[in-house]
Amino acid sequence: MNECWGSYGSGNAMLEKYHDEEWGIPVHEEKKLYEMFLLELFQAGLSWSIILSKRENFRKAFDHFNVKKIAAYDEEKIQQLLKDPGIIRSRRKIEGAVINARIVLSLQKEYGSFAEYLWHYTDGKPIIEDSRVTSNALSDDISKDLKKRGMKFAGTVTIYSFLQAVGIIYCHTKKCPCYRRDHASRWIKNTYQPK
Repeated sequence: MNECWGSYGSGNAMLEKYHDEEWGIPVHEEKKLYEMFLLELFQAGLSWSIILSKRENFRKAFDHFNVKKIAAYDEEKIQQLLKDPGIIRSRRKIEGAVINARIVLSLQKEYGSFAEYLWHYTDGKPIIEDSRVTSNALSDDISKDLKKRGMKFAGTVTIYSFLQAVGIIYCHTKKCPCYRRDHASRWIKNTYQPK
């Protein structure tokens, strides 16, 4: 099924499984959105295969992606994470995850949910984008807003990758079986209009 990823996942069973069963499927569930958000921000500057290979370690280390618990992490917990070989041990990214969790909580309070904040940009509908693109006006606008709120590691390329992962930006090609599985042709006319 990895036709639209070409050589990206070719031969890597973990990446192919992720492509076939998870990548690009529209996500509205709060915990899953936050999990993907945290993982994508840790991925900045690294390969996605590294993050996927450490995903279960991240799940354990970061309290099963419980945003409230992560927002309350103190220096003792940060030190504990810095000693965990199962995750990316970057002080800046770990501290950024704590700051970002607090911002996600504020977005939940302001919008009712993190999902509502993200999906309101596209009126709740996925938009189709060429799979070769790495950023667009939507990722630019969300990145700009998140950075204004103090979000760390939230550049437009990282945000674009996150939006692809959770299906807000849909990039499976028409030849990919996932495109048919997701009935993606119904989204062809969906576009992003800056708010």
